[in-house]
Amino acid sequence: MLPSVLDAVGATPMVRLDRLSDDVEGVVLAKLEYLNPGGSKKDRVAKRIIEDAERAGVLRPGQPVVELTSGNTGAGLAIACAVTGHPFVAVLSRGSSAERARMIAALGAEVVLVDQAPGSVPGRVSGADLTLVEAEARRITETRGAFRSDQFENRGNVDAHRTGTGPEIWEQAGGELDAFADFVGTGGCLAGVTLALKERNPSIRCYAVEPDGAAALAGEDTSRPNHPIQGGGFGRADLTHLHDVPLDGYLQVTGDEARNTARLLATREGIFAGCSAGANVAAALRLLRGDLAGGTVAVVIPDSGLKYLSTDLWERS
Repeated sequence: MLPSVLDAVGATPMVRLDRLSDDVEGVVLAKLEYLNPGGSKKDRVAKRIIEDAERAGVLRPGQPVVELTSGNTGAGLAIACAVTGHPFVAVLSRGSSAERARMIAALGAEVVLVDQAPGSVPGRVSGADLTLVEAEARRITETRGAFRSDQFENRGNVDAHRTGTGPEIWEQAGGELDAFADFVGTGGCLAGVTLALKERNPSIRCYAVEPDGAAALAGEDTSRPNHPIQGGGFGRADLTHLHDVPLDGYLQVTGDEARNTARLLATREGIFAGCSAGANVAAALRLLRGDLAGGTVAVVIPDSGLKYLSTDLWERS
């Protein structure tokens, strides 16, 4: 028996995607992070940031916590704050899916919704939208004397994956792994897993996945920031968590590729996941159709498809 739901975070299963990869030579391994209590990989980050801050004394008992979020970190922090006794304020763009905001509120948090930037597409969060959310998060943090968890800068984000997700992937793969690919939001998961895997085998190739038309990290086209892949692809070329991380390359996927692959994950593998999971798997399949043919590529399934029922992810033409 576990003392709290926070102790249920992590140790998620990893499965082979043999039905989805039957037309390529190689293996895709998918780590099911949507089975964390809050439904995403961000539960690991939220738990680590709150525990580290309390341990360091920078988060006082009962002090409010504030965070900018597209939804998943907010859900994780709502859970962590409920267990540890901190009021939590989640600041989201109105472009985030309605399910995410409703879930965070249901977990007892205060949700502040920020209007999207002019020209943004409803249901899609752009870098410009996130800039407006950041400004409001800073204002609330200052006026309420709150602790800002700051997932884009807090090292706990990387450490949660370097000490948890990465070693778990290595152990579950039995050390038989050729590559890892991850859709980039804050960069914390990609950075932490990359560092953990390369500590164990420097020849493992690690790739950043970005949306086509918003591939700032790769120095490519950023003319189409309003892509449908929520939770990342914000067009930020400089991410603190990726500084000095030894990446091996950059992959771009289209919104249609991500959506279609997410739908195939559901219908062929029984994995009901979000659009970023589709992006990850699409990138892994591309690697196996290229230089990594015959190899083994690992990805994470970042969150649940339940968080996108109101979006066009599940619409059928």
